[in-house]
Amino acid sequence: MKKISPCSALPTALFAFLWALLIVASSQPRSFAQEPTDNQATLNFVGADIESVVRALGHYTGNTFVIDPRVKGTINLVSEKPVTKTQAFELLGSVLRLQGYAMVRTPTFVKVVPEADAKLQSSPVQVGKLRGDQIATQIFHLNHESANALVAVLRPLISPNNTIAADSTNNTLIITDYADNLKRLSRIIAALDTPAIGDLDVVRLEHGIAMDLAVTVNRLLETGGAAGQPDPGRVMVLADARTNSLILRAPTIARANLARTLIAKLDQPTMLPGNVHVVYLRNAEAAKLAQVLRAVVAGEAGATVPGAATPTPTPTQPVQQTATPQGAGLQAPPTSQGQSQGPLPTGGVAGFIQADPTTNTLIITANERVYRNLRAIIDQLDARRAQVYVESLIVEISADKAAQLGVQWAGLSGNGGPGTRIGVLTGFGAGGDNLVQQAASTLSSSATPQVPGNGLTAAIFRQNSAGQVGLGLLARALETEARANILSMPNLITLDNEEARIIVGQNVPFITGQFTTAASAGTAGVNPFQTIERRDIGLSLRVRPTISEGGTVKMAIYQETSNIQQSTASGLITSKRSIDTNVLVDDGQIIVLGGLIEDTLSDSVEKVPGLGDVPILGYLFRYQSKRRTKTNLMVFLRPTVIRTDEQSVAVASDRYDYIRGAQQRVQAYPNALLPTTDAPRLPPLDQGRPVGGLLLNRGPNAEPPLPSGASPMQPSPPPEVFPVEPPVINQR
Repeated sequence: MKKISPCSALPTALFAFLWALLIVASSQPRSFAQEPTDNQATLNFVGADIESVVRALGHYTGNTFVIDPRVKGTINLVSEKPVTKTQAFELLGSVLRLQGYAMVRTPTFVKVVPEADAKLQSSPVQVGKLRGDQIATQIFHLNHESANALVAVLRPLISPNNTIAADSTNNTLIITDYADNLKRLSRIIAALDTPAIGDLDVVRLEHGIAMDLAVTVNRLLETGGAAGQPDPGRVMVLADARTNSLILRAPTIARANLARTLIAKLDQPTMLPGNVHVVYLRNAEAAKLAQVLRAVVAGEAGATVPGAATPTPTPTQPVQQTATPQGAGLQAPPTSQGQSQGPLPTGGVAGFIQADPTTNTLIITANERVYRNLRAIIDQLDARRAQVYVESLIVEISADKAAQLGVQWAGLSGNGGPGTRIGVLTGFGAGGDNLVQQAASTLSSSATPQVPGNGLTAAIFRQNSAGQVGLGLLARALETEARANILSMPNLITLDNEEARIIVGQNVPFITGQFTTAASAGTAGVNPFQTIERRDIGLSLRVRPTISEGGTVKMAIYQETSNIQQSTASGLITSKRSIDTNVLVDDGQIIVLGGLIEDTLSDSVEKVPGLGDVPILGYLFRYQSKRRTKTNLMVFLRPTVIRTDEQSVAVASDRYDYIRGAQQRVQAYPNALLPTTDAPRLPPLDQGRPVGGLLLNRGPNAEPPLPSGASPMQPSPPPEVFPVEPPVINQR
């Protein structure tokens, strides 16, 4: 770049003024006039070189300019009347901007560079005293609006060669542009950075129920925004059951007034005759909640009327399941254990409560005061219950190592003639590994030797002149080693304070008894029948979680692992490992329930007394077996609390993607000689919903979402009811 100072550029500037004067002498008698008294000058540059004009104005304004070598061309700068130094500097910036160049002010000089490179220069960070067409950078701190959202709004208002960036960490905007445009953007940002939601307002209700009106008003004031995006114009209405009030929040005063007007029209006394109310439950069970409310109503009635005797039904009074037209007392439904209960004291001034399990509703007959108290209790008890996803890890590592080594002898003296004989025979082990049993099988009528066991078996045979074979020595050596690494991960999900159970295994029959007829007339007895009991063999997990207010989960756990070891003449032999305990664990933390660490060593020796103890030679007269078994068993458990629908969808999607990935990895290998068969695959998930496949495809707009507090069982509001007088019937 070229750096021009006011002192060194004085001759050049004078030359430029004279040259401009000669060019326009024919049309204008005076090209540059300066009045020292007013510190003003008249500019008249027509077709002048940019570098010459910058030098001249640098001498006049007292600024040092650094011109980029890429700045070329001619400009026209004419003032009809004298201008000050500040005005001349601003006019120069405007003319350069029209040519695609920009001025960047620094503490000591001013740079003239192409507009595209101006944002890369060391421009001032704040506008301050900058004016006109000077490049500067300004940081805007936002208080209400999102910085990322304003980028799309402000981008068209900024020069294409300049930049705007958003910092989402501290919600700020960083804009590099001309000083005059930055001031305009500052006013626009100040107008946009206002609270999107107005002040809160509380509306007290006189006749309506807050929970019911909140659902209705939210439905009526829905604006139908885009799916998955927040609606800035939405009016939010929340219910406060304690004070029977509605909390209103609206973006504008007009929409707030609309909501207040609607609430006032709906907050009217009921037009239906009588005091019968139907309450639709969302989460609680109507039968269980009715029992709780009956006890509350009975206690309130006793407190209201001191000394009043509790009405006791007569034994002949039938158990009723529905309310009578005259408002007679309601009876409690039988419990789930099958034990019938007598009628509860719910009659009198306190009201009547009945549950309808089919629609999961409560039918309440009571005056307005009692009904409001009951609704406050119902709204608190009928809350969404949390769920617990329980994962269990059962790890079992076992190692079994065994070795056997032994030698057995058999000998008989003499020949085929008569006389006294001496015989020696040793027998160790069992079955085909025992020399005594082998000799007995050989000398039997079938003369069939038994099959020895696994391992190395060496034998020495002796054959006489008659061709008979006699066994003289039997040696056996065997070493076995077995290892097992078992990982079982049963998992299940259940509601808070509800028991859940999972069983993975087989249903095995066990003979518990049999009847055999006695043998008669040479016939063998028969078994006409057997009694069999079937039992579950495998993995079983039973858990009941209870969530505390702080997120800690208390669990009552029973875990059992059973296997079939072997089958005997008496029946099956099974192994069983079980844990029955109560634990306390935080949400998402893993805890060890228990385990087993077992190390068993068995060493058995069968030998000939005396000869088996001789060093080295004693191995020929003994049979030794060793076995060592190690077992490491640990059971771990981790609960995960699920309180919202989003958490439930996240857990289901994680497990769904895992099993889908495992399914895709196990596919049939292609074979040119066999027909191609596609293996079944799970469809992909999109926001918790399957896309394609055999499952029912419900799009996001298949059914409008229910507002908070709405019940899927609750029907639409009934149409307006006009009172009609009953017809007169002549009775004869």
